[in-house]
Amino acid sequence: MSGTGGAFNRIKKAVDDNAEKVQGAVGKAAEAAKKATGGAHDDKIDKGAGAATEYLRKRAQEDKKE
Repeated sequence: MSGTGGAFNRIKKAVDDNAEKVQGAVGKAAEAAKKATGGAHDDKIDKGAGAATEYLRKRAQEDKKE
């Protein structure tokens, strides 16, 4: 499982380095998930997308400070 941790760390670094770009992808993914579920889980999808977007905003702000 050590390979999984390394892959996760690489993905996390890529997201951190491109936080602003990834925010748009989160919105697109949320819309696709809503369409796929037929609206049955919109509240949960919105909650998850909101949390992800907030995290990315914080990362983007930290990157600008550096």
